[in-house]
Amino acid sequence: MKIAVIGAGGWGTALAKILSENQLDVTLWCREEEVRRSIGERGENDRFLPGISLPARLRTTGNLEEAARDSEVLLLAVPSPYMRAVLSELAPWARGVASFVSATKGLEETTHFRMSEVISQTLEGVAPVVLSGPTFAREVALGEPTALVAASAALEGAMEIQARFSTPSFRVYTNDDVLGVELGGALKNVIALAVGVATGLGLGHNPKAALMTRGLAEISRLVEAMGGRRETLFGLAGMGDLVLTCTGHLSRNRQVGIELGKGRSLEDVLAGMEQVAEGVRTTHAAVALSKEHGVEMPIVVQMERLLRGETTPEDVMRELMTRPLKSE
Repeated sequence: MKIAVIGAGGWGTALAKILSENQLDVTLWCREEEVRRSIGERGENDRFLPGISLPARLRTTGNLEEAARDSEVLLLAVPSPYMRAVLSELAPWARGVASFVSATKGLEETTHFRMSEVISQTLEGVAPVVLSGPTFAREVALGEPTALVAASAALEGAMEIQARFSTPSFRVYTNDDVLGVELGGALKNVIALAVGVATGLGLGHNPKAALMTRGLAEISRLVEAMGGRRETLFGLAGMGDLVLTCTGHLSRNRQVGIELGKGRSLEDVLAGMEQVAEGVRTTHAAVALSKEHGVEMPIVVQMERLLRGETTPEDVMRELMTRPLKSE
């Protein structure tokens, strides 16, 4: 099978490494010339995945037509803010591709679309398999045991990706609740911002556990209101990804929250980051979706107020703790 991985950030590079080592024919599209040169000359992605050797058989290109040519699968690992623009460039050469996989977590800020919806709209009806779950790119690239989920309404498509992508260290489950899997993967980043804020404030484990638990309840309510299944959020793309992103030191969204909790401005925090923290833009889209579907999401709303500079980290915690008392 010939696979083109579109996006050479840490996650795209890690996936390209895993698939190439699984004896698949992989081409990695790199927008940044220095990334392509680094992989070609030194066998590693110095910028996004430093210190990890990549297979010599992994090819790279800076040309989308070359990447898509003769590919059976296009795996999209582009950060959500850039997905639509890259797809628009890719569209002329994607028509002959049999299968598409979305490995990007996030919501489009302007339309509030999930990534599968952006792909379907831009590529005229394409319904990608969604790949999501608790994954830090560096740990995947190092071959540490990882479990995630491939979701598709047509379960046969998810099962094909499961069979092709799974390795002894990379275990893929299947699910037909695409909406639940995508929203779980996107919205956990917003809750990770909140847990990071608590950490930055110097708070202990109690508030973090409360934020994760109540955050999962908020996500579950929205998923159910939009037609997904609440039980999906008890799996890898929900609770699994939430726990990882809220507790792991490699989490960019948690780190943004920590810095905000320490009193730094959002602009200052983002200016010092190499990679995208998906939760920032996703927060605004999540608030819009909650209003559209009449779902109460107090943690998400407080995070948006903090990101907009309308409140302080201390007041966020105070507002959440003094809401009207109710049954769980």
